[in-house]
Amino acid sequence: MASEEREKEVFAKLKEAVIEYDEDVSKEYAQIALDEGINPNDAIFDGLVNGMEEVGRLFESQEYFVPELLMCADALYAGLDILKPHVKKMDLGVRGSVVIGTVEGDVHDIGKNIVKMMFDVAGFEVFDLGRDVPLDKFVEEQIKTDSELVCLSAMMTTTMVGMQKVIKDLKAKNPDIKIMIGGAPVSEDIADKFGADGYAADANNALKDAINMVSSLKKMKEEAERLLGLVSDRIPYSLLRLPQMEDWFL
Repeated sequence: MASEEREKEVFAKLKEAVIEYDEDVSKEYAQIALDEGINPNDAIFDGLVNGMEEVGRLFESQEYFVPELLMCADALYAGLDILKPHVKKMDLGVRGSVVIGTVEGDVHDIGKNIVKMMFDVAGFEVFDLGRDVPLDKFVEEQIKTDSELVCLSAMMTTTMVGMQKVIKDLKAKNPDIKIMIGGAPVSEDIADKFGADGYAADANNALKDAINMVSSLKKMKEEAERLLGLVSDRIPYSLLRLPQMEDWFL
């Protein structure tokens, strides 16, 4: 079992490997983490993901550009391929499902994949639509899976605008659905303007907000079921089946 100091050293090497887009070092220290008994979840999030978050900052400040971003992603995935098979799911007390994807016209899915991985580890059921997803597909998949949460990602301002249509269409079909958006051009102000329920500044915040949103939605459903039970106890079921009553109670 590695000491705390050794763990920090390994995490720093993994982070540096991603920032320096060094696939060989990423693989080497991912294997070292396993060999020395370091929790693979920690190696991923405190090492690789930390590195990718720094890459995101370098990209936003225009110190890195798309070529560097893609090479950093290759280094990230090189380490992930070794660590991910050993990841154990956490029990956070929330069981929910989420539809996630990168909107139409956008082929950059690095951030989306990191968020997806965090949802997987946290025990969510994840329906990943991939990248360059037709806008209508998000609505179709949410209806098909009855997921509580939909997450939209975009890396370009030109594709970000498509999020607004998806949010509008989703809310029209299901006003209670929770929607989170994220990506380089997205901000909290944009999320508010588009009508989203949450803004994912990074993968950690995405998971925290998702847990809160799904928990609140489940409480709403439980309360609705409780009230329906009270009503059903007082109104004959035959009356509840009348069309004008179904809209209210069933």
